[in-house]
Amino acid sequence: MQGLVKIASDKVFYRFDPETPPAASVKPRSLLEVQCLDALGNQITSESQSVEGIDWNRVNPATGPIYIEGAEKGDALAVRILGIETEERGIVVTVPNEGALPHLAKEARTRVCRVLGDFVEFMGFRLKARKMIGVIGVASPERPPTGVPGRHGGNLDTRLITTGATVYLPVMFDGALLGIGDLHAVMGDGEVCVAACEVPGRVIAEVDVIKGLAPSWPIVETEDACYLLVSLEGLEKAVQTAVEEAVKILSRALNLNWYDAYMLASLSVDLELSQLVDPRKTVRVRVPKTLVPTERLLRAASL
Repeated sequence: MQGLVKIASDKVFYRFDPETPPAASVKPRSLLEVQCLDALGNQITSESQSVEGIDWNRVNPATGPIYIEGAEKGDALAVRILGIETEERGIVVTVPNEGALPHLAKEARTRVCRVLGDFVEFMGFRLKARKMIGVIGVASPERPPTGVPGRHGGNLDTRLITTGATVYLPVMFDGALLGIGDLHAVMGDGEVCVAACEVPGRVIAEVDVIKGLAPSWPIVETEDACYLLVSLEGLEKAVQTAVEEAVKILSRALNLNWYDAYMLASLSVDLELSQLVDPRKTVRVRVPKTLVPTERLLRAASL
């Protein structure tokens, strides 16, 4: 394991573009301390402000990019989340005509949250904190904005990307060019109003490279399962593709014909929502490790 490398929150970018100059270069097995602005670029500090007064060119900043030495196209980048610390003030906003209910959300409003240890206080309600990373991704040929999820990762807004999880991303360019941002103190699946408790903070992570095993879609490993994250235009398309990928993985990993893998998927894997409000919708398929161990799943999910 290499020493701790710190990347400050003034080193930000807004597209997962392979031509963006790296903010830092690290070796595999390095420890990173990544400092992050909130999703609105720390532009809102009180409830008297709204998104109507911000610079939208500064929204969804990702800290980085971080060049990982030895990472090549076709490899998997493994990012182990060792810790997430947030500031004590977070915000939640509504954006006119956005979110899961755009036909009803007509006003821009702001609420301030307080992050108090293991709890988030919202208007007197005490919610259990679930600190997580909203944006984590690598450079892509699409050069997508940091607010867009996809095969490269990006704005996945998946509450499972938290302390103890490992995120596997497909390396598409030398060095991978990792970016991290959009921290949340708490978020419900779906992120229905278009925002979570958006908060600045820092992430402690370890990066590693797994040669030749670039996954077809991002994978999140937790204590008991691996989740395949699929992000596409339209929820129905995302669901269909996620199930197709899960069946393919079971077929490859367990040496089953397609029909047997299809039936096994119906018995053993769970389909879940991550977010419904980004340009592409993100769904996840849960595959228990008791059925397919992580290493075997990574091989079956590789491109």
